[in-house]
Amino acid sequence: MVSFLTGFLPLGLFAQLKDTTISDQGRQVTLSPVVIRSGTNVPGFIKRVENDTTFYKAFKNLRVLNYSSLNDVRMFDKKGKVEASLFSKTRQWASRSCRVTKVLEEKTTGNYYKAGGDYNYYTAELYASLFFSKDTVCGQSNIIKDINLTLKGKKGLDKHKEQLKMLFFNPGKDIPGIPLMGDKVKVFDKAHSDLYDFSIDIQEYKGKPAYLFVLKIKDGLAFYKKDDVVIDEMTTWFNYDSFEVMARNYSMSYNAGVYKFNVSMQVEIGKIGKYLYPKIIRYDGNWGVLIKGKERGLFTATIYDLDVN
Repeated sequence: MVSFLTGFLPLGLFAQLKDTTISDQGRQVTLSPVVIRSGTNVPGFIKRVENDTTFYKAFKNLRVLNYSSLNDVRMFDKKGKVEASLFSKTRQWASRSCRVTKVLEEKTTGNYYKAGGDYNYYTAELYASLFFSKDTVCGQSNIIKDINLTLKGKKGLDKHKEQLKMLFFNPGKDIPGIPLMGDKVKVFDKAHSDLYDFSIDIQEYKGKPAYLFVLKIKDGLAFYKKDDVVIDEMTTWFNYDSFEVMARNYSMSYNAGVYKFNVSMQVEIGKIGKYLYPKIIRYDGNWGVLIKGKERGLFTATIYDLDVN
């Protein structure tokens, strides 16, 4: 076991110990020996995970920071071959609650853009809405007024993009307006305790002590029960001292006929001064809404060269 844990037990003893599974409000939670030894308050820990805002805050901070980005977006055909792509380098400038993106370099293939310059793919349009601001956008802030994002004033594709952002930034919270989804994303609710297994460990992440929290669909879950699952698995590393999210990987799937997706995300969080930010974001998934059809896209955003005004 990692060096920062030597104060708990001699390292050689950890190999002789076994994980322990406990019940917490109907949830089955597996604790590693080092977690048991540390005296972690399990109900309190899970409540902190449920109420975490640092992951969402990291994305909000992109609205107020200067940064450069490498953007790699690929769209695939039904046979899994790349049919369109984008590679670009961009620089965002942010000042006095306004921001704008300057394209430093760009290369596209296939029909990434329509003839008029609009995006030909829903995934490409979504990516642009997350990381590009072609025109100067003002009224920007990194303040979290309400962790539950709103769909007020949104309709059509704008509404669907906002729903996807909710899933990205705040997995585990209610997503309004998606047909038949209801509260299926609320993985911490007691009503869903029979769908998931939870585990807590303490280990190093990138050389720093971290809590490792994993929730995943139960092995052998009855087929009819799988219809109640949207988040199939979520793994999060929390800073051992500050409890800020250091990284998160998650996979989600849903099929309501007119609205379906099967996506995975990996996000590594960096920090400059007091500001958390998504350092690397990887997305791979199928997404489909009735008005646009189904498409599969993969993108990677690499955020670097940050500075604060």
